[in-house]
Amino acid sequence: MKNKKIWSTLFLSALLFLAACSAEETKTAAVKDNQTEENEKIVIDNEGLVIEYEEAPKRAISLNQHVTEIMLALGLEESMVGTAFLDNEIYEPLQEAYNKVPVLAEQYPSKEQVIAEEADFLYGGWASAFNEKNIATREELKELGINSYLQSSSIKVAPTLEDIYTDIRNIAKIFQIEERGEALVGEINQDIEEITSKLPDAEEPLDVLVFDSGETDVFTATQNFMNTLVTMAGGNNIFGDIEGNWATVSKEDAVERQPEVIVVIDYGSTTAEQKIEFLKTDAALSQTPAVQNEHFVILPLSAASEGVRAAEALEILAKGFYPDAYK
Repeated sequence: MKNKKIWSTLFLSALLFLAACSAEETKTAAVKDNQTEENEKIVIDNEGLVIEYEEAPKRAISLNQHVTEIMLALGLEESMVGTAFLDNEIYEPLQEAYNKVPVLAEQYPSKEQVIAEEADFLYGGWASAFNEKNIATREELKELGINSYLQSSSIKVAPTLEDIYTDIRNIAKIFQIEERGEALVGEINQDIEEITSKLPDAEEPLDVLVFDSGETDVFTATQNFMNTLVTMAGGNNIFGDIEGNWATVSKEDAVERQPEVIVVIDYGSTTAEQKIEFLKTDAALSQTPAVQNEHFVILPLSAASEGVRAAEALEILAKGFYPDAYK
């Protein structure tokens, strides 16, 4: 009986030892797997420049408002050492986060400022951010040890919502917060679905002129994201047949196409109200149905850009085009 107890004790001890060894091996394997994931390089091919990231940037600078708002919406303000170039007031829900980030310049900061801030990542919304006149080329920045990302949807002809989502996902991947990126894309999509669900079933879309600026001619949107937004909101961009993102057209051509609505882009030193006053007093443009019926929609440039305010921009347009449907 005594021997049986001893053997039972030894057997149980052996089982416990084997279980402990198995658990330790599992734990070690898990640690190794995590180390592999942490050390795995993230490779981003962005507008012809391939950059490898071994870790998330810690000293980032955003260079245009719509990409600043993407970073803030992703909760990356603690990873930012600077921002620049506002077109309008910052998106109100992001104001508190924006206040935590130093503003380096009213427009683009200098290369010297970027180096002084020991930046490791620059995020540009427009191609103008990355040239020798404004900061430096992306290749030069790379030689200085500074990685960069250019918003692809902002320089692409006829960008879609999915193109913006790709940019958001890429930034989330670079900063190793991919779940946040997917959550943000989901929120924007849900808001857009709610807005479009209320659009009336119009037989013909409203003819729309996008008025950016101009006195002797008209600088207007052609196939950029504004064209996408106008179409989604139930409108027809009257210059959407012209290739490229923006174009200068004659006032006579604008009048001939008889726009029923004019979307006035709000930014810069000339206010939207001043632009509308010009349209009302101009000998040619005042003859359009839109001006005669005073059917204007004011859209902030920052909302119209390829960023997190796509739903806000769409709502402004939809309510402006079809106010009765959103009462």
